[in-house]
Amino acid sequence: MAFDLDKFAEASLPLQYEDLDLDVFDEQPLDLQTLRSLRYMCDVEHHTSCYLRDLLVTPSHREEAAGGFMTMWNREEYWHGEALSAVLNRHGIVIDYDEIKAKRLKLGWYNSLASLKQSSLSNLVGKDFVAVHMAWGAANELSAVAAYRRMAAQTDHPILSPLLRRIAQQETRHVAFYTTQAREHLESSPRAQKLTRLALSKVWRPVGSGVMAESEVRHVMGHLFRGVPEELDKLDNRVQKLPGLEGLTIFRSAFRQLGIA
Repeated sequence: MAFDLDKFAEASLPLQYEDLDLDVFDEQPLDLQTLRSLRYMCDVEHHTSCYLRDLLVTPSHREEAAGGFMTMWNREEYWHGEALSAVLNRHGIVIDYDEIKAKRLKLGWYNSLASLKQSSLSNLVGKDFVAVHMAWGAANELSAVAAYRRMAAQTDHPILSPLLRRIAQQETRHVAFYTTQAREHLESSPRAQKLTRLALSKVWRPVGSGVMAESEVRHVMGHLFRGVPEELDKLDNRVQKLPGLEGLTIFRSAFRQLGIA
């Protein structure tokens, strides 16, 4: 079933959480482990604009569906970050844009040479890069949905849990787009299948890797997924359903490298 981009755009609205009484956090505050993981998630959501910038210099931007989707995707991820910021603020954790900007500078995300390198490499690959981008995006969004749902279940908090489930619900629409597009591009090109399989098996890491310190990646992934290998298998099974990616275990492999699975 084709992804309806027009319908997605019409339904793309800021995350609604005004009905959730954040004052409840004064009486039922979150534990430090959860706050640490939430901060990680918030930072990742706020970095989406940089991911978007890098993708706009690749062949993906010439795809009408991908270009239109990425605009809405960027907005929704920003709103997710703002919602998480509101929760963190109620616990005295202020998300400072200057701090986020400093982190981006340290990572070299304002380095025009880095962007030029990505543009050159992806354009050398050509149209098949789109398949890599879409499959990669599907893996990222699948893990985001799983992470939000895991935290919602773990905390069972009267305010945080419904907020996280609302974020996860929006993320499922992102999953639908990426998987639909990935399947379409992979089915039409054996070369795209080989490139995508190579990229995911050799380079893919949990969302936030490369942005956050490895200690933070290990904390968050362990906090949410340690002791539940079946959740990782479910994620791998979703990726394996894409053409040419049968048997791929990127989640199990990545978490094993982190010492979690």
